[in-house]
Formats: sequence, structure tokens, C-alpha cells
Amino acid sequence: MKDTVITARRKKTEILTFLFCFLIANLANLYSIIAYKTSYIELITSIGYVVVGSVVLYILWSILRGIFYGILYLIRRKDK
Repeated sequence: MKDTVITARRKKTEILTFLFCFLIANLANLYSIIAYKTSYIELITSIGYVVVGSVVLYILWSILRGIFYGILYLIRRKDK
């Protein structure tokens, strides 16, 4: 089986992407706290939901990236 190498740059990109998804999930949580006028302690108590939301956003983003790069691959292969 062929060994693959994940570069430090790719790892950094993926970590930053996940942190961005985490930030978006936290902002959505903050918006819901403000909209429903609940206690701000829910920022801490609902961190589990925020992490799950972040993972879902990351998976959706990865699927969109896969579709985008797959289409680019097909276009480039067709041109050759």
C-alpha cells in the first residue's frame, strides 16, 4: 500500500478551517441566546452542542470542497 504524507501546511489549513466552523457555531449560539433572551451562562453549558454543530459544519464544508475540486478535476481532464 502506498504511504501518504500530510504536510504541515495542510494540517494548519484544516485546523484553521475547523476553528472557523467553531466560531460560526458559537456565533449562532450567541445569536440564539440574544434572540430568546436566555442567560449567558448557556454559552458554557451548551458547548457540547456547539462542538457537534462545528463538526457538522466542517463535514458540510468538506463535502462542498470535494465536489468543487472533483468538478475542477473533471474539467481539467476533459481539456487534455
